[in-house]
Amino acid sequence: MQLRRAEQGFTLIEVLITIALMGVVSLALSDLVINALRQMSATSDRLDMSQDSQLGSTYFSRDVAAVGLRDYGAVGADGLLPFKPSVELDAAFSVGGVTCGPLPDAAVRLLSDNWDTTVTPAVRRTAVVAYYVKVADGVSEVRRAQCLEPSTTPTSDVRIASNVKPGSLTVTCSSACDATVLPEDITLRFLLTKPSTGDYEVVLSGLRRQG
Repeated sequence: MQLRRAEQGFTLIEVLITIALMGVVSLALSDLVINALRQMSATSDRLDMSQDSQLGSTYFSRDVAAVGLRDYGAVGADGLLPFKPSVELDAAFSVGGVTCGPLPDAAVRLLSDNWDTTVTPAVRRTAVVAYYVKVADGVSEVRRAQCLEPSTTPTSDVRIASNVKPGSLTVTCSSACDATVLPEDITLRFLLTKPSTGDYEVVLSGLRRQG
């Protein structure tokens, strides 16, 4: 009798209890896995945004440092050559007779002197850097285009950041941006946004090098 009872195996109740417990454990494990995957996705997205911020900061600080068109037809009270307005906001690609494009209107264009010393005498050319927003495949991007006279075609046009929140890009200057007395520093701000991370603010700043 004892041998036959041992050979009977599990009862139906025991099997049902086991299945129920396995379901509870599986549900808990699946929640842990899903949360872990979400955290990994959010971390990856934050890393991408941070890299975009670092790339933009490198470009923008260099561009602002070089900004400045000298007015070689005038002499300032201090005996130095004054500047022409060299910072343009909400600017079309051909504003002021200096063309770089065609491109969408730029949030800011930075103009500077560029001397070609490969010829004698050296020739002064105007360099233009435009920061603008472009929508590609439904995703907003901040892009940087650069032109050098006499060519009006950008020599480079690179993506600075993607997943830009529409309407978030602003430009501020330490003084009037478009005056002949050039601002000492310029700041470009915008928001990056993704469902996994929400809004991420990017602040690009630069100090003008020329006195």
